[in-house]
Amino acid sequence: MKKLNSKLFSLVLASSAIIAGLSSCSDDSKSTTGVLSQVITDDATALSTANGAYSHWQPLSSSFSFIIELNSNKLTSFEGEESEAGPVNSRFEQQPNTWYQVKIFNHLLLGVTNDNETIAESVVALAANQISEAGYAAAVGKAKFLRALAYLYLVQLYGEVPLITENGGSSTERASIDDIYTQIVSDLTEAELLLKDYSGDPVTPSKQAAEALLARAYLTWGDNPLSYDQVAAIAEGQVDPQFSKNDELLEKAVLYADKVINSGLLALDPDYSKLFGRDYESNKRGTNEHLFTIKHDGDANDAQGNHQTHCSWTFPFQNGENGQGFSENHTEVSDDNLYDDWYAEYPNDKRLAKTYFTSLTNPSDNNTYKYYSPVYTPINGKGVDQSYGNAENLEITFNSVDRIEVRYAEVLLIKAEALVQLGRNSEAAESFNKLRERAGIETVSAPTFEQIKREWDYEFTYEQKTLLNSYRWKDLISSVKKVANYKHFDDSYANAGEVGADGNEVSSFFAKIHKHLKAKYNNVSGRHYRQPIPTGLTGEDLGILPQNPGY
Repeated sequence: MKKLNSKLFSLVLASSAIIAGLSSCSDDSKSTTGVLSQVITDDATALSTANGAYSHWQPLSSSFSFIIELNSNKLTSFEGEESEAGPVNSRFEQQPNTWYQVKIFNHLLLGVTNDNETIAESVVALAANQISEAGYAAAVGKAKFLRALAYLYLVQLYGEVPLITENGGSSTERASIDDIYTQIVSDLTEAELLLKDYSGDPVTPSKQAAEALLARAYLTWGDNPLSYDQVAAIAEGQVDPQFSKNDELLEKAVLYADKVINSGLLALDPDYSKLFGRDYESNKRGTNEHLFTIKHDGDANDAQGNHQTHCSWTFPFQNGENGQGFSENHTEVSDDNLYDDWYAEYPNDKRLAKTYFTSLTNPSDNNTYKYYSPVYTPINGKGVDQSYGNAENLEITFNSVDRIEVRYAEVLLIKAEALVQLGRNSEAAESFNKLRERAGIETVSAPTFEQIKREWDYEFTYEQKTLLNSYRWKDLISSVKKVANYKHFDDSYANAGEVGADGNEVSSFFAKIHKHLKAKYNNVSGRHYRQPIPTGLTGEDLGILPQNPGY
């Protein structure tokens, strides 16, 4: 198979044929149209058909980090050989056949196919009285919500992509950025009308979750995403493009953030440290900060367990002080500076200790393991489940922690940022300061744009937002080049066995950190404002032309 047409269109064309009256059923006694859906026969099957899209979302829960965090100054990959997809992304050497680019692109589009089928079949089933209006709203609201979310990731990561709905479309022609965002907004606006209010269950998309994604979409669109031609103009250089914005779209971001806020249904958990972990997922604390999450029951029970814990914490206590060697994790914090710089600015920020571990006690042997040079780098704390006894050891096997897609803190920060970009800095203070009050750090009367950017970092480090924010702010290259200030960028760490600038013998671990920091600095360029249009899951050419600039 050379193209994606059959994969993407088979279900859509079948549904379109049903809508057009090209199929029939011998028993149409319940139908007002003479046509029955062969897929959706009642409310339960409508919802189960919509839920089929999750089989394509679940494998991506940890995979997003292998692009969105590795393509930044914050994360380095030790995933197997240096030729594997993790290290390739860490060094900004991705190509159309790099696995994480392939996996994310294809699974998002296959999820869209499932959503299209759900919508098309639900239209037929409702007309035939096979499902109730409530069943239709639940299934189609969820399908449009998930389709919009898929396209929001696709357009941010890959730029102009094929746009396919239940009404058809081309699987090889690339739609414009504005057309894709228009479809995203249309889907989410309809989902907002169809879905029920947030009930405390973040696994089920809600009206407020749709409004939160509308706020996210308008903020992203409002920062004028680069077109293909604009990326082509900077592809081979190391100069960021000029930041620009669209005030009309930013106003919409404020509008929808306010809808979530004014609903009164969401709140910040008073304890930031309780947001991440298996015993805190699905709003078990009843604090209503998790707005939408991807459910995981572990490797044996869903399409693929959430390996975020596994990837960040693969060999928990073989490393660090008291460890027996350097069995590198699949992803590593890029350098001590990421912890040190934050600590120097706000040593009492309650989020710091959750985001970066510099020491941790193993409940199995009661030894305390230190993660700091010259032994190791700090650990990505959000990749370690601390919510129950011995979680550090168990979750790397179970991989069952739910992935948080949207939490209420993001809505507050979207509103604050949009207001600052609109020049209404003092208005932004209220929502901005709520995050800082919980963190226990100083509040401000009128946050600046630079403070907004830093707050995204404080609040959401390693939550799969870093690269997407750099795309919005047009600072990808300058932000990645900050690695030149990191401790282990110094050439004294280039070779294992030699003495580094700190006076200690350089381990193979830090020699690899040095190699990746140098590669990040030297390789990042304008083409990395897009990921390459990849091959299909089995290596086939998808026929989507032209390829993104520089690949």
